[in-house]
Amino acid sequence: MMNRIFPGLLLVAASVMMSLNAVAQEADSSQTKTVITLDEALKIALSENASVQVADKEIERSGYAKKGTYASLFPQIDLTGSFQRTIKKQVMYMDMDMSSIMGGGSSDGDGSTGGTTDSGSTDSGSTDSSTPSFPTGGGIEVGRWNTWNAGISANMPLINAQLWKSLKISGQNVELAVEKARSSRLDMVTQVKQSFYAVLLAKEALDVYKSVYDNAVENFEQTKMRYNAQKASELDFTRAKSTVANAVPNVYNAESSVILALWQLKAVMGVDLDQDIDVAGELADYSDAMMTDSYGSESLKLDYNTTMRQLAIQAEQLAETVRLQKYAYIPTLGLGFSFSMNAMTNDFKFSDYKWTPYSYVGLSLNIPIFSGGKRYNDVRQAKVQASELAIQINDTERQLKIAIRQYLNTMETKMKSYAAAQEAVETAQKAYDIATQSYNVGRSTITELNDAQLALTQAKLGVSQSVYEYVVAKSNLEKILGHDFIDEDGNVDLDNR
Repeated sequence: MMNRIFPGLLLVAASVMMSLNAVAQEADSSQTKTVITLDEALKIALSENASVQVADKEIERSGYAKKGTYASLFPQIDLTGSFQRTIKKQVMYMDMDMSSIMGGGSSDGDGSTGGTTDSGSTDSGSTDSSTPSFPTGGGIEVGRWNTWNAGISANMPLINAQLWKSLKISGQNVELAVEKARSSRLDMVTQVKQSFYAVLLAKEALDVYKSVYDNAVENFEQTKMRYNAQKASELDFTRAKSTVANAVPNVYNAESSVILALWQLKAVMGVDLDQDIDVAGELADYSDAMMTDSYGSESLKLDYNTTMRQLAIQAEQLAETVRLQKYAYIPTLGLGFSFSMNAMTNDFKFSDYKWTPYSYVGLSLNIPIFSGGKRYNDVRQAKVQASELAIQINDTERQLKIAIRQYLNTMETKMKSYAAAQEAVETAQKAYDIATQSYNVGRSTITELNDAQLALTQAKLGVSQSVYEYVVAKSNLEKILGHDFIDEDGNVDLDNR
């Protein structure tokens, strides 16, 4: 019989040692871990979370865009300069005898020219600028080979209704970016809180399963002693050994759940996954709020809901866009100024250049007459978009009110479940104690003891699960209501409502 028992004992001993080693390693690592509270986790996330950082950059970008729009009200001043090299000069033809004008001599009676013409150099780059060239065909080449231009110009809008309206829209873009940043921060706060709660739940589940394992080992030792004393059956001994073996995977799975929950928390905080951190507190710390939380009709309004506020800003933008499109019918008036210097030469002797100045100042008036229906259709399009957004706002508000009721119902249900689970723990603990005493004196079987242990385990997990689901629903509700938990100094205030 001992040959049959010995392998089982080795299995149990190995399981015990593995569990003890895991506990010892956790105890050693806890000495170097950084233990953080929920407030500290939120503060870290506010500075490290990528979504929050991107949202802050979007605010900065929108601010620059607004400044750029305002800059269009000021004069736009440009310096210009250009150089052109003529490849082929323009040839002009006139219906007259060019020889008499250019001093080419008199014509003989037979029509021949009495004088001679020096062909000169055929190099266009060396042609004298004062002497026109006569290509074959009798035309005159005009212009210079090199054209230089330098100047300064300025333009400024005087009357532009669309431009002024766009200034207001750009300001609304900044408001929208700020609200989107607040939305990202709310999302981050909710994710950090729920991830923090998940770690607490996983740790408490691990504690429960470790307790189950320890009780299973203790019961096995008692059963082994009674079995050796022939006061317990081989069936009870085998079942006690099996209970220990079945408890080991639950401990390992619970340990894995803690690790995964910590990874998720680190990810939403924006810290390195290898950073060794742990969370402080327990879910019971949040159970007192379950009895004191109250939400009246005034506190359930959507005035601070970030989705509704974004839609409200977008509605204002569309209203301004409709006016903007209508302003396209209004004439525009602008002021312009230009000063330039020009030079045309055949060479690159800059000291001999003669620069010709040219300048003007004037007004430009643009009166829209006909655009093929574009302006009319732009106005109609903006009005349709505004109507679509109004429908979306009504639907979003309805969906948010439904979500509020769902979360409130969940919170109320979990509060009742928590009270029931507490009573179940007390009852299950008493039943387990009775079953343990009864089993030790041989009045009950190991099966009855295991059933009592299972009921106690489920009751303890039910308490933690009720608190967890309550605080998760509460965090979602607070997100909908727009509680951002950040005071004016940037500090975390979990009681801020």
